[in-house]
Amino acid sequence: MLINSKSPASGDVVMFEKNARELLLALGKQPDEAKGVVTVAQLPGAIAALKLAMASTQPSNPQPPTTDDESEEQAEETVSLTQRALPLLDLLERSLQERVPVTWGV
Repeated sequence: MLINSKSPASGDVVMFEKNARELLLALGKQPDEAKGVVTVAQLPGAIAALKLAMASTQPSNPQPPTTDDESEEQAEETVSLTQRALPLLDLLERSLQERVPVTWGV
């Protein structure tokens, strides 16, 4: 299933349910709710929480691959939380600039 986050400030952000629930939890929202809103008043806290979650998943000292085999393995790895969160972060930041809420599931 897909979850669609919307705001008048930007285009929609569509994610698989599993990934969206993980990001909603990082925002401090109930991930099991089918619908929800991040109000204008909640946007600064949601942005800070998402940035913190993104920073906590970054390796503190990434090591470059030493062989071609390792390069291929890294290319096959899954998409990181940071990569998944960037479109949502952009949506939240644009919404804060325009002072409009972000909704999902509606």
